Amino acid sequence: MSTTATQTPVLDALAEVLKQRRHAAAEDSYVASLHHKGLNKILEKVGEEATETLLAAKDAEHGGDQERQALVAETADLWFHSLVMLSHLELDHQCVLDELAKRLGISGHDEKASRTQR
Repeated sequence: MSTTATQTPVLDALAEVLKQRRHAAAEDSYVASLHHKGLNKILEKVGEEATETLLAAKDAEHGGDQERQALVAETADLWFHSLVMLSHLELDHQCVLDELAKRLGISGHDEKASRTQR
């Protein structure tokens, strides 16, 4: 299993690439083409990837290595498009990591209850 130390540089590097490509010519970059099409197109891709991830998870539940690898690939697509969405809204992945860090050691029930009080 990878450590957080190796994961953060990957996310940081990917965030930098997304930032650079955000303002690139649409014909030169897939990410730029999504940004040029706007938030609705990006959200459509996030939804599509979420659905594909759910379907892959169902296959992986009783599947073998191939189905599990397909789930990993679909999850990577979902995370990627989620990062594009955050980038489009000028948010950084670090705010999501910070939110997750705040939740470490807190009961899921307690965390959910605290959201209704905010």
